[in-house]
Amino acid sequence: MTLPASAYSAFAALLTAAGQSISPAELHGLLLGRTCAGAGFDADLWLASAGELLDTPPDERLRQALVGLQGMVKSELEAGELSLVLLLPADEAPLAERAAALGQWCQGFLTGFGLTARQGKLSAEAEEVLQDLAAIARIEESLEESDDAETDYMEVMEYLRVAPLLLLSECGGLPVKPATDAKPSLH
Repeated sequence: MTLPASAYSAFAALLTAAGQSISPAELHGLLLGRTCAGAGFDADLWLASAGELLDTPPDERLRQALVGLQGMVKSELEAGELSLVLLLPADEAPLAERAAALGQWCQGFLTGFGLTARQGKLSAEAEEVLQDLAAIARIEESLEESDDAETDYMEVMEYLRVAPLLLLSECGGLPVKPATDAKPSLH
């Protein structure tokens, strides 16, 4: 599932108005990559990471939008959803545009994940997810509109909604919430 078309379009318009050439998909991928690697939700650290990809320092409106995007991701992840909502163009957009945005999202994710310090070695499954994301990041923009291409796009998008959660779980991107129905131990 993607965010409503207006969210992607509005964010793209805000970035363009602020003189930025980065896509909303790449910024969202960066945020989720950092989060899945265990960066947490410090707004200043997120703004510094985003600032490294921006063409110029963000103006106040863009800063607020970036913090809002982080808040949305935090709420979504803390709610314990089993899949992510991706910031991508609407389903009505041309397939080539949507595919390019998937590649940009993956590139942003890999950048955010790679630049975030973490401890320990990743499992084989986590390494496979990162390899898959790297392959998707190289997606061809010259896809021809067809039912098969549309099906392939949807399958890749569904994979991206779930696979990064393995990295989040493995790298401890979110603190574990105590179970609300757990009984206290008596010692």
